[in-house]
Amino acid sequence: MDVLSPFLPGDPAISALNILSVLMMYGPFYLANTGAMLFGKWIPEKLGFSSITIDGGRNWRDGFRLLGDGKTWNGLLGGAVFSGLLTMFAHYLWLGRLSPDARPFVDPTLLSGPDDWFWVGGEWGAAFAMGFTLGLACMIGDTTGSFIKRRRGLKREGDESSKAPLLDTAPFAIAIFVAAFALF
Repeated sequence: MDVLSPFLPGDPAISALNILSVLMMYGPFYLANTGAMLFGKWIPEKLGFSSITIDGGRNWRDGFRLLGDGKTWNGLLGGAVFSGLLTMFAHYLWLGRLSPDARPFVDPTLLSGPDDWFWVGGEWGAAFAMGFTLGLACMIGDTTGSFIKRRRGLKREGDESSKAPLLDTAPFAIAIFVAAFALF
């Protein structure tokens, strides 16, 4: 028996639905980067307070900044909190408040219960803990990608992204999947 057969049915529509379900479940975690931008840049600029850079302005032995001004503690923690709140929102939508075809995410807490390590404060606390943890993994992966890009001379210039699309997305996606596999 093929080990992957339960996950890759013969019908392409079912395969597409499986892939879409995974993406919908991981949506709140992927959106941690949006929260990082909001809490690390946009909100501080609008409210007039400063962001604290993770690298503290220090350079690596190659003479370049470790991470740069775009990686802040405000953004790292804000992204994780944003992901936790989005996971709670996904849980809210799945409590029968919307018809199945109108739900933008899959509730990540569907397969969890009181015996799980992250089940703090009931289902709502579990949803936040799961979202926060995987959002933090996303932010750590994104920060790792930024470190690698700077070592390779692919740093961002102003609002323009680096010319390394895989290093812009793969590290945080891999970090989310590794953390989800290891912790949940």
